[in-house]
Amino acid sequence: MQPLLWDTCAAIWIYEKARLAQAALDLLAAAHRDGVSSYVSPITAWEVGMLTSRGRLQLLIKPERWFANLFDVPGVKMAEMSPELLIASSYLPGRSPKDPTDRIIAATARELGATLITRDRALLEYGMQGHIAVVEC
Repeated sequence: MQPLLWDTCAAIWIYEKARLAQAALDLLAAAHRDGVSSYVSPITAWEVGMLTSRGRLQLLIKPERWFANLFDVPGVKMAEMSPELLIASSYLPGRSPKDPTDRIIAATARELGATLITRDRALLEYGMQGHIAVVEC
């Protein structure tokens, strides 16, 4: 089984115990059962901060603490965001997403060989092109 990468929307919904698609729930359960790592990109910290500052995400704790709490979940690790990864995000194959954060997430999934859990339409479409593995949450 490939490692998993949680897109920002998936990280929010998983952490907040929101309703997820059955395929995503099954994949998360299998990863947990088999000891397969799940990753969260550092760009998710920035996105959570932006969503909170714009009033699009309401948290009961500071975004910094919320993000840090993600790594209290067994098997969840921080993905690397190296300069090489950021450069790779600028020349993804195919019709890649236009949003820079989506490009970084896609490049991270490619680097890790991970299945991306997301509901983001641009990333799902990119996965349908065959450039990354995706599961809709």
